[in-house]
Amino acid sequence: MGHLDHAAFGWLTPVLSYLMACTGAALGLRCTVRALAATGRSRRNWLLTGASAIGTGIWTMHFVAMLGFRVSGTGIRYDIPLTILSLVVAMAVVCAGVFAVGYSRDRNRALLLGGLTTGLGVASMHYLGMAAVRLHGGVTYQPVLVGVSVLIAVVAATVALWAGLNIKSPLAVALASLVMGAAVSSMHYTGMFAVRVRVTPSGDPLPGATAMQFIFPLAVGLGSYLFLTSAFVALSPTAGEREASASAQRPVQSPAR
Repeated sequence: MGHLDHAAFGWLTPVLSYLMACTGAALGLRCTVRALAATGRSRRNWLLTGASAIGTGIWTMHFVAMLGFRVSGTGIRYDIPLTILSLVVAMAVVCAGVFAVGYSRDRNRALLLGGLTTGLGVASMHYLGMAAVRLHGGVTYQPVLVGVSVLIAVVAATVALWAGLNIKSPLAVALASLVMGAAVSSMHYTGMFAVRVRVTPSGDPLPGATAMQFIFPLAVGLGSYLFLTSAFVALSPTAGEREASASAQRPVQSPAR
């Protein structure tokens, strides 16, 4: 069995991946709050932005954490199509869950269905990303820990969607995003602790790209998207602020004599 190191760079990758998850969650929750206060095309656009932020944050969290993954006795490469597919899955399922909550008249049923769908999608993203790993040897999983990781993903997704429905203040959103980031990180590392690798030494070159060749540039690009979108959302006036501004610009009617 190969020795697995989940933090080859020390605390750098766990902390950075946690920050990515928190940023995506905070942005997604703020966008969901904006969406529920909007109608028509504006609601759809806010929901799309929120879903892409959460999906991007979760995917970036996973692969930033994977930058610190090492197995003794073998190099590691990543299959590019499968890695891209894991990103598409993350975006699609989070979008489905967010839209279910944003448009359903029965919010409780939508919350349960959206949380289950999104949680299973997050777990699928994680294990698709792991299926993209190429190394000299075979990878197996401890079923109990896999089940626990899927359960954490479903609970975390349900809590995130509930927070989007019920939490309004920026401070509460910030606290909820910290909890969500911790839940997503816990899901990731629970799934990683389920991994067992039996190394088969070989001199043959591994197919795929190294983490620094492919994962790192993509994670940096998506991380930049998160921060730029966060700045846009922070600077965009809320419906209440627009209404207050419009009221302030209306001419004051002089009293009739």
